[in-house]
Amino acid sequence: MDLPQPLQQGVLLRRYKRFLADIRLDDGTEITAHCPNPGAMTSCAIEGGRVLVSHHTDPRRKLAWTWQLAWGGDDGHAEILINTHLANAVIAEGIEQQAIPALSGYANLRREAPFRPDHKGRVDILLSDPTPARGGPAQCFVEIKSVSLAVGGGIAAFPDSRTKRGLAHLHELMGVHRAGHRAVQLFFVARTDITSMRPADEIDPAYADALIEAHAEGVEVMAVQARVEGTAVYCGGAVPVDLSRP
Repeated sequence: MDLPQPLQQGVLLRRYKRFLADIRLDDGTEITAHCPNPGAMTSCAIEGGRVLVSHHTDPRRKLAWTWQLAWGGDDGHAEILINTHLANAVIAEGIEQQAIPALSGYANLRREAPFRPDHKGRVDILLSDPTPARGGPAQCFVEIKSVSLAVGGGIAAFPDSRTKRGLAHLHELMGVHRAGHRAVQLFFVARTDITSMRPADEIDPAYADALIEAHAEGVEVMAVQARVEGTAVYCGGAVPVDLSRP
């Protein structure tokens, strides 16, 4: 999918208050942009690093600019998708284009569907088909998490800060699996310098424990990598997930 247009490049001056970033555009103009990433951004909010921002003309917006992409990594050239709100759309597009073989074979895709009819909680993507081409349950619940933390050696980790919400989602997935449905925790690795990922035990051991427990119960754990081409982001190849204890 294409990033929001129009786009301009610049340099990150600082990121603060979670959702604000001061950026100097290439023409010298200094702006404050919305940072659509609530995480710690430990390895991607690099002061002095190159960034890509989009401009919006809607007068109702408090900030006209939004931070979309950054360049970083060991060589400074890895592309990192900052806007976590785009992850679900990229994954949905990838499923529809059969770019994620493990999630192919379903006739219907619904976003933000309830986990249960009488429940407020919603899953990012619900795939369904009375007779799935790959066999198995007729419904597949897919929860998506965007991963931007790099911990060295081409390894990504999730989460980059404690996540009660992510923990709750794992328990929801275990619940639908126990009810006889297919359940998938899908990590969208939002940077191009990664060869594998793991749970971040050192940051959120409760989430890491729950992820391992969910996998042991039958929740599928998988990851796909972002592929950036110019100003568009797509689903790339699968990334192995290491669930062994350190």
